[in-house]
Amino acid sequence: MNKVVLIIFLLLACWCHMNAQSVYLSKDSGEQKTLTLSKKRLKDKIKGGWAGQVIGVTYGSVTEFKYKGTFIQDYQPIEWYNGYIKAQFESWPDLYDDIYMDLTFVEVIERCGVDVPVDSFAIAFARAGYVLWHANQAARYNILNGISPLQSGHWHNNPHADDIDFQIEADFAGLMHPGMPNAAANFVDPIGHIMNYGDGWYGGVYVCALYTLAFVTDDIPFIIREALKTIPAQSTFYKCINDVINWHHKYPNDWKQTWFELQKKWSSDIGCPEGVFDAFNIDAKLNMAYVVLALLYGKSDFGKTLEIATRCGQDSDCNPGTAGGILGTIKGYSNIPEYWKMGLSDIEDRPFKHTSLSLNAAYDISYKHAIEMIKRHGGEVSNSSVTILLQKPTSVRFEQSFEGLVPKKKIGVDRIGDSIIAFEFEGTGFALRGESIKKEPHSADYVFDAILYLDDQIMERAKFYTNFLTRRYELFWKYGLENKKHMVKIIITNPSPYYEIKPWDCIIYGK
Repeated sequence: MNKVVLIIFLLLACWCHMNAQSVYLSKDSGEQKTLTLSKKRLKDKIKGGWAGQVIGVTYGSVTEFKYKGTFIQDYQPIEWYNGYIKAQFESWPDLYDDIYMDLTFVEVIERCGVDVPVDSFAIAFARAGYVLWHANQAARYNILNGISPLQSGHWHNNPHADDIDFQIEADFAGLMHPGMPNAAANFVDPIGHIMNYGDGWYGGVYVCALYTLAFVTDDIPFIIREALKTIPAQSTFYKCINDVINWHHKYPNDWKQTWFELQKKWSSDIGCPEGVFDAFNIDAKLNMAYVVLALLYGKSDFGKTLEIATRCGQDSDCNPGTAGGILGTIKGYSNIPEYWKMGLSDIEDRPFKHTSLSLNAAYDISYKHAIEMIKRHGGEVSNSSVTILLQKPTSVRFEQSFEGLVPKKKIGVDRIGDSIIAFEFEGTGFALRGESIKKEPHSADYVFDAILYLDDQIMERAKFYTNFLTRRYELFWKYGLENKKHMVKIIITNPSPYYEIKPWDCIIYGK
């Protein structure tokens, strides 16, 4: 009798598993599948996505980039208590760049409609008063200095093209396209290229796809595999995430072994000048691999998923933020354990830094945008429910950043007097790091005008701002050069005794 009961139980479990995936597996019949959700459940999932991001970012906050090339040991406690969200929200508003960048785009859509041109998104974040880093800051400088939004993320114009930036800012688009990964990918194509290209853009496309499928099924391995179909198989991003899936099959009970395999194969960065020849790694694919690892090994447990995403290290506030947002969408706000929501209500009505939107506003507006997109893409909306015309994921186009670049060495660079920075190198490219600063902290901001030469040819006329918001993230870079000796020179046309440009170091690339 017990064997019969066991067999029935196993068959039922199998049926439930297949039913969770049936929205895709039965698509080949010729009739496009649909999914019907109550409006209440749709909104609950959207709320879960936003809340999960905030919870995850807060949980990993103090660990960000403190563990580079190592994971956080099990004996190391990670703080969480009632009131922690409010404390971090008030004392460290710049922590939530994942959220305020998302909300900037949500504000633009709400103000101008879903057909708003990409320039509006670019100008909105470029002129915002919040602090940015890496690909976002490089893109901000590009936008404010006349480069097209469609080119400001390209690796020729942005040394951070493969960085994590759009990956942590694409959540809003996934939440407004439930069950529609291809529509989400099309929507974020111009937006993601404002600050990223290649793997950096793929990170945002993949995050969108994960969110869209989180409305359809709670089968996490299935969501991860299906979402990967939006990424070209020949890309390094695809290969990295696919490796995580395979290693999870090989080591199903040991996330640290999969972490070690990632370090051996994928932890080398060639783009971001800060991460080359350094343990620091803000690369999109590696950090996304940590997110996928956490979702797979977390097995739908909210706390376990956040903990693994954080303990993997590197960008360990953004990664649990992404994992928490996706799992929060799968579960819905009402099913996130109360332990993880404690204190969240204290800040849900408070706008994030330099935006007009709070979490409660984001819940409502994203729900409204999702309703609009459901209608626009063939779905139906009734008084109490929505019927979504589901999309089977298809790959976006292939593009690859930093092709042919091989880091060779890092060299020190000195300034010659007050107005010249010059050095020689042999290779096919370089990226010169440095900063523009005030000698007296309370001085007014200043803008250096400079002419950038390569082999005695003017490459660019640039502005170096001492203002941190408008700063140029790298001083000068150029790739794809003939493999020979080159001369680099920066001439400052308006030096000042009260301000200076300080070169730090330079990454040299070769064959």
